[in-house]
Amino acid sequence: MRPPCELVAVYVLPAFRSLVAKELIEKYGYTQVAVADKLGTTQATISHYLYSKRGDKKMKQIQSIPIIQSRAKEFAHSIASEKLSLIDATLTFCKLCVALKEDKFLASLSGCNTCSNMKK
Repeated sequence: MRPPCELVAVYVLPAFRSLVAKELIEKYGYTQVAVADKLGTTQATISHYLYSKRGDKKMKQIQSIPIIQSRAKEFAHSIASEKLSLIDATLTFCKLCVALKEDKFLASLSGCNTCSNMKK
């Protein structure tokens, strides 16, 4: 069994970063290198997000979730307007994770009910 946090790291974070990267490049004119620097990854990873021909079904499923799309756009805007500290970036993603737990998305991804049984 994979714990929900591992699923977030393996599936949700790359899907989220991919949406943010596309937004920063297409809407704000960032280069792949600049996006990689802002997201703490490599230019090769950003290129993979943009041009990967392997259509990972799970990533596309995750990217189609409205809350992930809207949070990615907000995140990209915050980066572009330079209003995002490292702490704010971490909190933004943590809040997304909490929202996905409340929405039971992570349970559907893992087939696990752990998140919904956790005490708040």
